[in-house]
Amino acid sequence: MAMKLSAFGHRWVLRWRWVLAVLAVAAVPAGLSAWQWQRGAEKEATLARIAQWEREGAVGLARLAELAAAAVRPPMASVDGVQLDFAARWIAPMVWLVDNRIVDRQPGYDVVIAVEDIADVRAAGSSGAAPRAALVNLGWIAAEGGRDALPVPAIPPRLRVQGIFRTDVTGLLLGANVEDHGHWPIRIQQPDPAQLAAWLAVPLAPGLIQQQQASPFHIHYRPVVLPPERHRGYALQWGLIALAVIGVALAASARRLPTESGEIAHEQS
Repeated sequence: MAMKLSAFGHRWVLRWRWVLAVLAVAAVPAGLSAWQWQRGAEKEATLARIAQWEREGAVGLARLAELAAAAVRPPMASVDGVQLDFAARWIAPMVWLVDNRIVDRQPGYDVVIAVEDIADVRAAGSSGAAPRAALVNLGWIAAEGGRDALPVPAIPPRLRVQGIFRTDVTGLLLGANVEDHGHWPIRIQQPDPAQLAAWLAVPLAPGLIQQQQASPFHIHYRPVVLPPERHRGYALQWGLIALAVIGVALAASARRLPTESGEIAHEQS
């Protein structure tokens, strides 16, 4: 079964197997183009959400919980990007080291601790309610020696938390997340609040605060690594590749007719 097309002095014989093969090849870059465009839209939405929370002003842990409880959308999605600024107390001795963090081509760890809002602790003490806690990524520390020699970061007992609250902090995990050898610090693969809450006796916010300033460690976090414009550029490139695959296939199958014709004829055989 084949379809014959004639137009502008050329004829194409399109066999269905050949058409399906070309479309299958073109579908790969076309799919990548759509994915990159979607990623650009997601990054743009993330930046817009963070900018909106910046205009709202920074809050503490108590206000963060109120915003999550009052949101129409699911709490974890609604408070993503909230700006936080509060005096905090480190819940010692808890320190988690997030593995496989490369900064300036040097391996190391992100230092994650659990903190309480001091104002929240005081209010809870007077009311009898349990204070809230949150995980804070203070930044990066270089690895020391081999895999068995974990760095021991010096954590101040009190610090100022100034950062961005992110709810999407977990990804694809291969193997166990936590390497618990019975002492601190503990090496982890990703800061999963649901899992790390087992070490705490108080409620834990369902996300991670990325410290943005005033940290004893190297702050390298950026909400968006590749800007939306870069993703759209990649989407355009992959889209052009998909069109090129189809165009090359058509050019390779074209045959010049002995007489010119401006009509397109369809013939099934």
